[in-house]
Amino acid sequence: MIAQNLAHIQEQITQCECHSETQSAVKLLAVSKTKPIEDILTAYEAGQMAFGENYVQEGVEKIQFCQQQQIELEWHFIGPLQSNKTRLVAEYFDWMQTLERAKIADRLNEQRPPHKAPLNVLIQVNISNEASKSGVQPDDILPLAKHVENLPHLRLRGLMAIPEPTDDVVQQEQTFRQMHTLFEGLQQALPHAQIDTLSMGMTDDMQSAIKCGSTMVRVGTAIFGKRV
Repeated sequence: MIAQNLAHIQEQITQCECHSETQSAVKLLAVSKTKPIEDILTAYEAGQMAFGENYVQEGVEKIQFCQQQQIELEWHFIGPLQSNKTRLVAEYFDWMQTLERAKIADRLNEQRPPHKAPLNVLIQVNISNEASKSGVQPDDILPLAKHVENLPHLRLRGLMAIPEPTDDVVQQEQTFRQMHTLFEGLQQALPHAQIDTLSMGMTDDMQSAIKCGSTMVRVGTAIFGKRV
Protein backbone atom coordinates (compact mmCIF):
# COMPACT_ATOMS: atom_id res chain seq x y z
CA MET A 1 0.00 0.00 0.00
CA ILE A 2 2.84 2.43 0.83
CA ALA A 3 4.45 1.82 -2.56
CA GLN A 4 1.11 2.43 -4.30
CA ASN A 5 0.55 5.60 -2.29
CA LEU A 6 4.00 6.91 -3.20
CA ALA A 7 3.42 6.23 -6.89
CA HIS A 8 0.06 8.02 -6.73
CA ILE A 9 1.54 11.08 -4.99
CA GLN A 10 4.46 11.28 -7.41
CA GLU A 11 1.96 11.20 -10.25
CA GLN A 12 0.01 14.04 -8.62
CA ILE A 13 3.20 16.05 -8.15
CA THR A 14 4.12 15.60 -11.82
CA GLN A 15 0.67 16.78 -12.91
CA CYS A 16 0.85 19.78 -10.57
CA GLU A 17 4.33 20.71 -11.84
CA CYS A 18 2.88 21.04 -15.33
CA HIS A 19 0.40 23.66 -14.07
CA SER A 20 2.78 25.40 -11.68
CA GLU A 21 3.14 29.15 -12.12
CA THR A 22 6.90 28.81 -11.54
CA GLN A 23 7.61 25.46 -13.25
CA SER A 24 9.67 24.39 -10.23
CA ALA A 25 10.83 20.81 -9.81
CA VAL A 26 9.23 19.49 -6.62
CA LYS A 27 10.81 17.11 -4.13
CA LEU A 28 8.70 14.77 -2.01
CA LEU A 29 9.59 14.55 1.68
CA ALA A 30 7.95 11.54 3.35
CA VAL A 31 6.93 12.55 6.88
CA SER A 32 7.61 9.42 8.90
CA LYS A 33 7.11 10.70 12.46
CA THR A 34 5.52 8.08 14.76
CA LYS A 35 5.77 5.49 11.98
CA PRO A 36 7.72 2.26 12.51
CA ILE A 37 11.03 1.66 10.78
CA GLU A 38 9.36 -1.08 8.70
CA ASP A 39 7.22 1.57 6.97
CA ILE A 40 10.30 3.64 6.19
CA LEU A 41 12.08 0.62 4.72
CA THR A 42 9.03 -0.18 2.59
CA ALA A 43 9.01 3.38 1.26
CA TYR A 44 12.76 3.20 0.65
CA GLU A 45 12.35 -0.03 -1.33
CA ALA A 46 9.77 1.81 -3.44
CA GLY A 47 12.34 4.50 -4.23
CA GLN A 48 11.73 7.15 -1.55
CA MET A 49 14.99 8.59 -0.21
CA ALA A 50 14.07 11.68 1.89
CA PHE A 51 12.26 11.41 5.23
CA GLY A 52 11.07 13.98 7.77
CA GLU A 53 10.96 13.52 11.54
CA ASN A 54 9.38 15.81 14.17
CA TYR A 55 10.83 14.27 17.32
CA VAL A 56 14.57 14.28 17.86
CA GLN A 57 15.05 11.04 19.78
CA GLU A 58 12.69 9.04 17.59
CA GLY A 59 14.41 10.34 14.47
CA VAL A 60 17.89 9.58 15.77
CA GLU A 61 16.91 5.98 16.57
CA LYS A 62 15.66 5.49 13.01
CA ILE A 63 18.77 7.11 11.53
CA GLN A 64 21.03 4.89 13.65
CA PHE A 65 19.14 1.78 12.55
CA CYS A 66 19.52 2.70 8.88
CA GLN A 67 23.20 3.47 9.35
CA GLN A 68 23.72 0.04 10.92
CA GLN A 69 22.01 -1.50 7.89
CA GLN A 70 24.16 0.68 5.59
CA ILE A 71 21.05 2.30 4.14
CA GLU A 72 21.82 5.90 3.19
CA LEU A 73 18.76 8.12 3.39
CA GLU A 74 18.32 11.89 3.58
CA TRP A 75 16.91 12.96 6.97
CA HIS A 76 15.09 16.24 7.61
CA PHE A 77 14.20 17.55 11.06
CA ILE A 78 10.84 19.30 10.72
CA GLY A 79 9.68 19.82 14.31
CA PRO A 80 10.25 22.56 16.89
CA LEU A 81 13.75 22.36 18.31
CA GLN A 82 14.74 23.15 21.88
CA SER A 83 18.27 24.25 22.78
CA ASN A 84 19.00 21.06 24.71
CA LYS A 85 18.33 18.90 21.63
CA THR A 86 20.44 20.76 19.07
CA ARG A 87 23.46 18.45 19.35
CA LEU A 88 21.53 15.40 18.17
CA VAL A 89 20.11 17.28 15.18
CA ALA A 90 23.55 18.67 14.33
CA GLU A 91 25.18 15.25 14.56
CA TYR A 92 22.59 13.09 12.80
CA PHE A 93 20.31 15.02 10.44
CA ASP A 94 21.05 16.33 6.93
CA TRP A 95 18.48 19.14 7.00
CA MET A 96 16.90 21.30 9.71
CA GLN A 97 13.74 22.95 8.36
CA THR A 98 12.44 24.86 11.37
CA LEU A 99 15.10 27.43 12.21
CA GLU A 100 13.69 30.54 13.88
CA ARG A 101 16.40 31.80 16.26
CA ALA A 102 20.03 32.86 15.90
CA LYS A 103 20.83 31.10 19.18
CA ILE A 104 19.74 27.75 17.74
CA ALA A 105 21.71 28.44 14.55
CA ASP A 106 24.83 29.13 16.62
CA ARG A 107 24.45 25.91 18.58
CA LEU A 108 23.87 23.83 15.45
CA ASN A 109 26.93 25.39 13.84
CA GLU A 110 29.12 24.70 16.88
CA GLN A 111 27.87 21.13 17.24
CA ARG A 112 27.95 20.04 13.59
CA PRO A 113 30.75 17.45 13.24
CA PRO A 114 33.54 18.94 11.12
CA HIS A 115 33.84 15.81 8.96
CA LYS A 116 30.21 16.15 7.85
CA ALA A 117 28.90 18.40 5.11
CA PRO A 118 27.31 21.62 6.37
CA LEU A 119 23.81 21.17 7.82
CA ASN A 120 21.22 22.41 5.34
CA VAL A 121 18.79 24.80 7.04
CA LEU A 122 15.49 26.44 6.18
CA ILE A 123 14.08 29.41 8.06
CA GLN A 124 10.54 28.73 9.25
CA VAL A 125 8.16 31.62 8.59
CA ASN A 126 4.97 32.12 10.61
CA ILE A 127 3.17 33.27 7.49
CA SER A 128 -0.33 33.11 9.01
CA ASN A 129 0.79 34.95 12.16
CA GLU A 130 -0.63 32.27 14.45
CA ALA A 131 0.19 32.63 18.15
CA SER A 132 0.49 28.84 18.50
CA LYS A 133 2.88 28.42 15.56
CA SER A 134 6.66 28.64 15.48
CA GLY A 135 8.52 30.71 12.94
CA VAL A 136 9.80 34.20 12.30
CA GLN A 137 7.82 37.16 11.05
CA PRO A 138 8.52 38.11 7.42
CA ASP A 139 10.54 41.19 8.45
CA ASP A 140 12.87 38.99 10.50
CA ILE A 141 13.83 36.61 7.66
CA LEU A 142 16.74 38.60 6.24
CA PRO A 143 18.53 39.38 9.55
CA LEU A 144 18.44 35.69 10.51
CA ALA A 145 19.47 34.64 6.98
CA LYS A 146 22.50 36.94 7.08
CA HIS A 147 23.43 35.53 10.49
CA VAL A 148 23.29 31.97 9.13
CA GLU A 149 25.39 32.95 6.12
CA ASN A 150 28.30 33.64 8.46
CA LEU A 151 28.18 30.20 10.08
CA PRO A 152 30.52 27.83 8.22
CA HIS A 153 28.91 24.56 9.30
CA LEU A 154 25.41 25.60 8.18
CA ARG A 155 24.14 26.10 4.64
CA LEU A 156 21.05 28.26 4.22
CA ARG A 157 18.83 26.73 1.54
CA GLY A 158 15.56 28.68 1.79
CA LEU A 159 12.27 28.94 3.64
CA MET A 160 9.64 26.69 5.18
CA ALA A 161 6.07 27.37 6.29
CA ILE A 162 3.05 25.64 7.81
CA PRO A 163 0.14 27.95 6.94
CA GLU A 164 -3.06 27.94 8.96
CA PRO A 165 -5.30 25.13 7.64
CA THR A 166 -8.22 26.26 5.52
CA ASP A 167 -10.64 24.72 3.01
CA ASP A 168 -10.67 28.00 1.08
CA VAL A 169 -8.45 27.35 -1.94
CA VAL A 170 -8.26 31.07 -2.78
CA GLN A 171 -6.96 31.79 0.72
CA GLN A 172 -4.53 28.86 0.48
CA GLU A 173 -3.07 30.15 -2.75
CA GLN A 174 -2.86 33.72 -1.51
CA THR A 175 -0.79 32.57 1.49
CA PHE A 176 1.45 30.34 -0.62
CA ARG A 177 2.05 33.19 -3.07
CA GLN A 178 3.08 35.43 -0.16
CA MET A 179 5.63 32.77 0.81
CA HIS A 180 6.91 32.54 -2.75
CA THR A 181 7.34 36.32 -2.87
CA LEU A 182 9.38 36.16 0.37
CA PHE A 183 11.45 33.31 -1.12
CA GLU A 184 12.22 35.33 -4.26
CA GLY A 185 13.11 38.32 -2.09
CA LEU A 186 15.59 36.20 -0.14
CA GLN A 187 17.16 34.94 -3.37
CA GLN A 188 17.61 38.51 -4.57
CA ALA A 189 18.98 39.72 -1.22
CA LEU A 190 21.54 36.90 -1.04
CA PRO A 191 22.47 36.23 -4.68
CA HIS A 192 25.58 34.22 -3.82
CA ALA A 193 23.80 31.85 -1.42
CA GLN A 194 22.27 28.54 -2.49
CA ILE A 195 18.66 29.61 -1.89
CA ASP A 196 16.81 26.91 -3.83
CA THR A 197 14.25 25.36 -1.48
CA LEU A 198 10.74 26.51 -0.57
CA SER A 199 9.23 23.84 1.67
CA MET A 200 5.46 24.26 1.83
CA GLY A 201 2.46 22.07 1.25
CA MET A 202 1.29 18.90 3.00
CA THR A 203 -1.21 16.15 2.26
CA ASP A 204 -4.28 18.44 2.22
CA ASP A 205 -2.86 21.51 0.46
CA MET A 206 -0.06 20.07 -1.65
CA GLN A 207 -1.63 20.93 -4.99
CA SER A 208 -2.13 24.62 -4.15
CA ALA A 209 1.42 24.83 -2.78
CA ILE A 210 2.97 23.40 -5.95
CA LYS A 211 0.87 25.66 -8.13
CA CYS A 212 2.26 28.66 -6.25
CA GLY A 213 5.92 27.68 -6.39
CA SER A 214 6.71 25.13 -3.70
CA THR A 215 9.88 23.11 -4.37
CA MET A 216 9.33 20.59 -1.56
CA VAL A 217 6.13 19.09 -0.15
CA ARG A 218 5.96 17.29 3.19
CA VAL A 219 3.54 14.36 2.98
CA GLY A 220 2.81 11.86 5.71
CA THR A 221 -0.83 10.77 5.89
CA ALA A 222 -1.21 10.18 2.15
CA ILE A 223 1.84 7.88 2.20
CA PHE A 224 1.69 6.06 5.50
CA GLY A 225 -1.98 6.45 6.49
CA LYS A 226 -3.42 8.28 9.48
CA ARG A 227 -1.57 8.17 12.80
CA VAL A 228 -3.19 5.74 15.18
